[in-house]
Amino acid sequence: MSDVSTRLSLPYLRPAQAQKHVTHNEALLILDALVQAGVTEFDASTPPSTPSEGELFALSASPQGDWSGEGGKLAFYSDGAWIFFSPAEGWRAWDLAEGRLMVFETDAWVPVIPDLSEIQGVGIRTVWDPVNRLSVASDASLFSHYGTDHRMKINKADSADTGTILFQSNWTGHAEIGLAGQDDFTLKVSADGGTWTEALRFDATTGTATGSAVQASPDDATPGRLMRADWGYGRSTLLGGVSQSGGVPTGAVIESGSNANGTYVRWADGTQICTRKLSIAGLACDIASGALYRSGLIGSYIYPATFASVDFTNVTLNGSDTAAIRNGALQARFGFFQDGTPSFWHGLVLFSTSAAAGVGTDHTVFTLFAIGRWF
Repeated sequence: MSDVSTRLSLPYLRPAQAQKHVTHNEALLILDALVQAGVTEFDASTPPSTPSEGELFALSASPQGDWSGEGGKLAFYSDGAWIFFSPAEGWRAWDLAEGRLMVFETDAWVPVIPDLSEIQGVGIRTVWDPVNRLSVASDASLFSHYGTDHRMKINKADSADTGTILFQSNWTGHAEIGLAGQDDFTLKVSADGGTWTEALRFDATTGTATGSAVQASPDDATPGRLMRADWGYGRSTLLGGVSQSGGVPTGAVIESGSNANGTYVRWADGTQICTRKLSIAGLACDIASGALYRSGLIGSYIYPATFASVDFTNVTLNGSDTAAIRNGALQARFGFFQDGTPSFWHGLVLFSTSAAAGVGTDHTVFTLFAIGRWF
């Protein structure tokens, strides 16, 4: 039977052994040095000038001084002398300087938990590989703030490289967002993981959007596509100045205005309506015209907005109170002659059922009306 234990080389007591307390105390000293060991310094080469009782050092391969020739061992200071132990595979000790647990394996002391700043990869409930150096198999992943803010950063080496987030279903890619081969932010989608459609691209300089999810032309009515601001209309462009280029609207949807010649409304499709209020009082209707009598030409009135062509003109009594234009028992009516001149209303006359010297009052108001196109 051996005189020492297998693992820690603790000396055994023998029958009839003299001074058994010496052997027992030697075993206790070894236990005191190695059990729950706390190492002052790992890879130590030079003994301290004034070591403290109970200090333990893990020696380098070629230590000096009192440690010379004891490379790779543990040096324990006790009762004014150094005692050396040869570590075995699997021994553990606490690194007092770094605050970490060390293990002896393959003839070297290494951290039980390695330095995470230089590890080659991490797999959480899965394996990592040289491409996916961080692999996580989990129901969810949480990235929270440490104080107030939190930003997740994806950095690529150069503008022509890719920095994106890829969304997969059963390991087949179906959506990707980020900087794909340039610095514009893009969103791509795919039904099969092989053919990809660039749905949206946001210009890195201007922030404007293009892509298959945006109108391709002013008359693009594809369901689901976003309306371009320069072709379509939103709240800010519904009312304002209408314009066109080559017959294609380029401004707002509706434009309205007024001036000394009346009021007008223009639509982006080219339609234009002009109106003007006209007050009639004391007008003679004494020129026979069939069964009626009419006045002379009242005058010409310039349109408040320019027409390219006039399709229809008319004049109406402003309201339904025809008594306002009565002269005794005579009813006055208003007529209008039109020709192809698109610059003004003209050829206006007033009709009466009988000859009258003064038809209308200061409150008799008619509305001149014209509809056509402004381009």
